[in-house]
Amino acid sequence: MFRSLSSYNYRLWFIGALVSNIGAWMQSTTQSWVVLTVLTDNDAVAVGITMALQFGPQLLLVPITGLIADRFDRRKILMITQSALMLLGIALGLLLILGHAELWHLYLFALLLGIVNAVDGPARQTFVSDLVDEHNMSNAVALNSASFNAARMIGPALAGLLIVVIGSGWVFIVNGATFLAVLFALYKLRSSQLRTVPRAPRQRGQLVEGFRYVVSRPDLGVIFVIVFIMGAFGMNFPIFASTMAVELGGGAGDYGLLSSILAIGSLTGALLAARRDRARMRVIIAAVGLFSAAAFTASVMPTFWTFAFALIFIGFATVTMLTTANAFVQTTTDAKVRGRVMALYMAVLMGGTPLGAPIVGGIANAWGPRWALAAAGVAAFIACTFALTWAVAARQLRLRVHPDSRWRLVVTHAGRPLPVSSIVPEDFSEEVALTSPISLPDLARTSRRDAKRSADKTPAAERPTPTASSPR
Repeated sequence: MFRSLSSYNYRLWFIGALVSNIGAWMQSTTQSWVVLTVLTDNDAVAVGITMALQFGPQLLLVPITGLIADRFDRRKILMITQSALMLLGIALGLLLILGHAELWHLYLFALLLGIVNAVDGPARQTFVSDLVDEHNMSNAVALNSASFNAARMIGPALAGLLIVVIGSGWVFIVNGATFLAVLFALYKLRSSQLRTVPRAPRQRGQLVEGFRYVVSRPDLGVIFVIVFIMGAFGMNFPIFASTMAVELGGGAGDYGLLSSILAIGSLTGALLAARRDRARMRVIIAAVGLFSAAAFTASVMPTFWTFAFALIFIGFATVTMLTTANAFVQTTTDAKVRGRVMALYMAVLMGGTPLGAPIVGGIANAWGPRWALAAAGVAAFIACTFALTWAVAARQLRLRVHPDSRWRLVVTHAGRPLPVSSIVPEDFSEEVALTSPISLPDLARTSRRDAKRSADKTPAAERPTPTASSPR
């Protein structure tokens, strides 16, 4: 589960990123709370507009930011973007402390934050490939998600406490200080142990090469559709948590507590993803289905603690989907275009928020937060149905009866061919990639025929002498 931490560079990066992520979640929680309760009178639409401004630039700047990650030194990019994020947090904190902050200040801050994050995101996501080898990349991506969600568990609760004790403005100042940890980690990395990754050459058509690559990969297209729908309508947690906290009679501390409880499921999902040897499409589809069921369940929970319990499953499903999708995209994409593909992935994921967040906020204002959660469940159900339809139509998903059991069903699909010798009956319940559906009796006959041909070509003197215990 933690094998990537054996690398000095990744271990140092992991620790620095964890500290910085805690501060980022503190800031995100405080930002939504300030907009909802300080600068407006519980206006969920204002929270949705803030989120739209923060995530919109990642959609508009995707061709440029991905090319930046592919062409330039990612370590230097991160040092610049992390320094800029630190200065933005300190500046907004000073405005709040001095009492000069207005709603348009928060909107401008969210926009600038979104522009910097648009450059930072692809570089940070693909920087993992510079720190670990290809074999450990999926594990490192999952551990990054675990770090992110451990911070989500700590940061919002800490923010709720600090808002009450020292005030909202000081939370932004504290977040600014946490960036020193990741900057120190970047400075202390051993350059000799960083992997050399191919850089994008200077040539025409680079800005659209990522789009062309995704178009040529239908499986990536399905993942992008899923994360767009979920990012737009399902992952508006600041709206869900803040409005439900008010709906259930809570305050800032309860809002922070809900966000932390959500992260319990998120952290669990990330750690379980780290144990898997590789990312699989079926895990993504199952996670989206679980999110739909959990969102519908949370929308009807009558009390604070029953709602909080349902949030655990929402967090688990969300992070299982995101971590597996992220790892699938990174590990199956050509290294030369990985930055541009990941920029497109982040743009699709975060760029759906400007469209969905105001709609979800409007639903919460008009009919209440429970209907907003139900709408998220409907969106997830549509995404799951779409992915399953594609899996059946394009990948030839079929249910088969296991040869050793009358009642055991297994799922196979068409894909990359595997040698017949790699398929054994004991493991046939796993997903097996075959050029076309084939039965086990056919495999057995093929295996016997190949063995007979091999025996006929073997000189008699070299053939093993049969014994009583040898198979006939």
